Amino acid sequence: MAAPTIADRLNRRFLLMTNDADVVNRLRVHVPADWQMRVVTNLDDVGGWSDILLYRFLLLDLDEVESFDPIDVIRVLRMEYLLQIAVFCFGGDADVRDEMRMSRADRFYERDQLVTVLPQFLAQYGW
Repeated sequence: MAAPTIADRLNRRFLLMTNDADVVNRLRVHVPADWQMRVVTNLDDVGGWSDILLYRFLLLDLDEVESFDPIDVIRVLRMEYLLQIAVFCFGGDADVRDEMRMSRADRFYERDQLVTVLPQFLAQYGW
């Protein structure tokens, strides 16, 4: 595996883990041309920990249970890979959110808030 270049590290990109086409389409409209939104349902599709580090943050669908288990995703990121990439969760019920908090997810939003908060994330992580 080739090491990431400086240009790779400077690319503005984020991960969206969901299988919800409506969420993907609603967010895609708000992603500027200088950002990349990568939609995945499996962390292995991104690569190893060094590949995940190339992304500025992760939007994680807590209502997804068919394609992946959100709790497993946060545990892999935090306990196996020991990564502190920002994880912003959306959806989910109180029990799932509590478990995600204990596994060190960063923030929680309702599904309809994503379009509103995405520009804030892009500005915050646009360095």
